[in-house]
Amino acid sequence: MNTSISISPLLCAASTFETPDVFGVKFLALEALRVDNFSRYVSDEEYFHNPEVFVENVTFCNITVTYTHPGQQDTVVVEAWLPLPWNGRLQAVGSGGWTAGRTQLSYSMMSGAVGAGYATVTTDAGLGTSQAPMNWALHSPGTVNLNALQNLASVSLNEQALIGKHLTKSLYGESPKFSYFNGCSQGGRQGIQLAQRYPDAYDGIAAATPAIYWPQFFQAMLWPQLVMNELGEYPRTCELDFLQSAVINKCDADDGIVDGIIMDPDSCEFDPLELVGTPFYCNETGGDHEISNAGARVAQAYQAGAHGPDGEFLWYGPHWGANLTQTIFGTPGLAATDCTDEKCTGKPFMFSLFWMKFFATKNPSWSLDGVTRKEYARIFRLAVQEFTSIYGTADPDLSLFQEAGGKMITYHGLSDDITPSKNTQHYYKEVLKIMPDAHGFFRYFEVPGLGHCYGGNGGQPTHAFEALRDWVENGKAPDNIAIDVPRHGQAQRRVICPFPQKVRVKAGGEEDDPDTFYCS
Repeated sequence: MNTSISISPLLCAASTFETPDVFGVKFLALEALRVDNFSRYVSDEEYFHNPEVFVENVTFCNITVTYTHPGQQDTVVVEAWLPLPWNGRLQAVGSGGWTAGRTQLSYSMMSGAVGAGYATVTTDAGLGTSQAPMNWALHSPGTVNLNALQNLASVSLNEQALIGKHLTKSLYGESPKFSYFNGCSQGGRQGIQLAQRYPDAYDGIAAATPAIYWPQFFQAMLWPQLVMNELGEYPRTCELDFLQSAVINKCDADDGIVDGIIMDPDSCEFDPLELVGTPFYCNETGGDHEISNAGARVAQAYQAGAHGPDGEFLWYGPHWGANLTQTIFGTPGLAATDCTDEKCTGKPFMFSLFWMKFFATKNPSWSLDGVTRKEYARIFRLAVQEFTSIYGTADPDLSLFQEAGGKMITYHGLSDDITPSKNTQHYYKEVLKIMPDAHGFFRYFEVPGLGHCYGGNGGQPTHAFEALRDWVENGKAPDNIAIDVPRHGQAQRRVICPFPQKVRVKAGGEEDDPDTFYCS
């Protein structure tokens, strides 16, 4: 590949780039700015699938393209960073939460990419700097801004790919030899969506912790709060934290090693109701308490997932081992409560409230207070019917992606406290039902002990992107992926396994011996 181009001030200029030809788009502006001596540290928690990167003195051309979809009154911005030297590849990036890109997260990922020599690109999907949907979701109460939602859901993703490739070819004089997409959470959903709807956009997709089945799991995240409302009791954080510790103590040793990690939560047999009456000390109150029936039932509901008034299953909850009361970001978790003296109240998860207010009910004043289980199930089903085709990212037919020669790696932390790992497990099973050979182009890895994209006791899958690239470029499919688990102040080498295989521990094996851990 050509890595000898010197970006002069003249070359990194708007006049260097022809206007991209993208159907249905009207281009408004293109700006180019040369950036010299760019340096930054990017941790592995910001550059998913990759190890930490020390970016030093990189030169790149920063191009921003502004466009609109005529008739939609939107303004979308795509931003590309094109470095020298260039490794001949494009690595587009996703974002998180309610954003498509051009965020702190996407800029961190782009920094890691240019530091490794990739051309890289992001899109704001027309949402600008908004971090939450209240600024764009509704034209008015009762009327969803479907154009904006579609931009976020899918449309902008294809345009990001087309524009990114066009700008890359314009500057370097040749197209990327290989193109990749990298993201986690919303970024993981974006990656899965690309495989479903735009199968020839990228050669390889790294889609971690994908927020797929969005209408289902965003509503299911409110389930523990609804159960508390039904009970009229709101367990303190210390009580639910005690129950979380209890489940880890119960199932940690099932794999043969006591390390604070439940290797296989699907086989963890834990009933919190058996602990009712168990004494525990609460730091919040400075006194002794006993596990209440309400606390046990809330913990049970958290893991069992949402159900309707007749007990019918609606959607999954997190696996045992996920944190009930606090997310990996330090924000209130799905079963969080707020206590003042002796009085406690529920604290519904904010991201789920956004969904319920601005999409499911289209009513910014909506509250979970007073909602019955019957009403909850009704809203749940109607929202799934209305929004799955737009934002569900649930289509298991990846045959066109397979035909295009694409490869995809997905991982999900089994201790994810926001997006249930059961989501991705369910999706992969659905893919296998209609595509039994999907393992040949799409592999899903479960990561014991990992939280939402990062954190927890299980280590970060920093070798996943390397494995994807080896698969795409050399045809070497990953039978496992190495992972370094933090133990006793050191990194301990283990593996994660392609589903349905699980991590196993050799009988009598030493914990610090990498050969102790294998897939079967």
